Amino acid sequence: MAIAPKLQQRQSQSLVMTPQLQQAIKLLQLSNIELAAFVEEQLESNPLLERGTGDDNRREEAKAARAALEEFKEVSMDTPSAAEQSVDVPDHVTHEQSSVADVGGSVDWSKAGSGGSFNGSDDYNVIENAEAELTLQEHLIAQLGVDLKDEKERLIGRYLIDHVDENGYLRISLSEASERLNVTENRLQSVLTQLQGFDPTGVCARDLKECLALQLRERKELDKPMGALLDNLPLLAKHDLGKLAKLCALSKDDLMKKIAALRSLAPKPGLKFGSNMAAAIEPDVIIKETPNGGWAVELNSDTLPRVLVNNRYFAEIMGPNADDETRTFMSECQQNASWLVKSLDQRARTILKVATEIVKQQDGFFAYGIDHMRPLNLKTVADAIEMHESTVSRVTTNKYMNTPRGLLEFKYFFTAGISALDGGDAYSAEAVRHKIKILISEETAKTVKSDDKLVKMLQAQGVDVARRTVAKYRESLGIPSSVERRRIFKHGTA
Repeated sequence: MAIAPKLQQRQSQSLVMTPQLQQAIKLLQLSNIELAAFVEEQLESNPLLERGTGDDNRREEAKAARAALEEFKEVSMDTPSAAEQSVDVPDHVTHEQSSVADVGGSVDWSKAGSGGSFNGSDDYNVIENAEAELTLQEHLIAQLGVDLKDEKERLIGRYLIDHVDENGYLRISLSEASERLNVTENRLQSVLTQLQGFDPTGVCARDLKECLALQLRERKELDKPMGALLDNLPLLAKHDLGKLAKLCALSKDDLMKKIAALRSLAPKPGLKFGSNMAAAIEPDVIIKETPNGGWAVELNSDTLPRVLVNNRYFAEIMGPNADDETRTFMSECQQNASWLVKSLDQRARTILKVATEIVKQQDGFFAYGIDHMRPLNLKTVADAIEMHESTVSRVTTNKYMNTPRGLLEFKYFFTAGISALDGGDAYSAEAVRHKIKILISEETAKTVKSDDKLVKMLQAQGVDVARRTVAKYRESLGIPSSVERRRIFKHGTA
């Protein structure tokens, strides 16, 4: 057979991830803080995007802008705007186009019993009413200018302070700082020693041992036995007091006094100050109990960005005198702006849809508490709302709901199932953890329960669980083994 070039026509199908589709998927998994930052970038880069103001007097402007826009039929719109979708938009936010922040709604789900009540106030904004706190860095910098006279030492001190975390610990090694600043470690150590004399005592320590030693030195309590105790903190964590007493050359009573002195110290001295590192978590969804015994699921409009498309400005720029380059650029801007508004609208609707299904599935939890939480996975929710599992996974990432039982992450409600011995409904892993925690909290010095004993007690309650599962759940709760718990009760150091 001769080999020769030839043309062939084929028809095939493939999934193409357009930039707009990639953006919509990206928006789904952003937290409300990340979303606000992303929208801020878009507002700066796109001249047609505006931040919503909620001005009632702009209705006529919006009508005029839409009328002017009709004159330029050559500009195509690939995607509908938020205003073209079936969304109830309150009058106070009408502008050139509707704001995505107006998407919302509530869904009631009946329940068999009464639950807690929502204690928050709709009119109270925690962020607006929060007092600005002095941060640890600000407090240390204020002392820096007073205690360090040499200008170069102040610069070194400022660099080290910038690497102190909110707990008060220095998170950069002197060798790394020496290489970056091109100064000797001895000089860095000299400056660090001065910083470690700042208030609060224990600040700028490099580990827990150094932090406690700084506080003990100020109290004049850092003697040789206390130094030995600091050298063996892991033994103290295991409550191995017998071995500790030998290493410190102390009697049991004297050792207990030393331990009491340690317990009076601050392991994280920086926490008494405010922090500019930790951002407050605002809920994406609010769950309220309704008077008829159901649950209302509402979007938190405060976290939804108000983004508008300025069609009036677009119409002005796209006038008869506009050149081809301007028309191309403005057309792309309007297309991107309209797609962003649509994507934000779709994101809000999807979050509400997923949250509503979660509340429906976990109705027992809201009514009666964690013992009635049902096993739930992404597929169950995805099938119920006719979406893909990956979409539900993205929606539940970094999303929170304010419920009568506290501020909870969406993923909190997705737990594995533990079979019931009677063949009934399975127990959620979170409910089993709660049962283990309750059983252990009821222990006394004479009734410490081993993992095998916990298995039998859970089986008596109808939970079919293995010993290794109990051990795994106990460790995830930060509860020590039965041997360590007996030791804690014995020495009275719980």
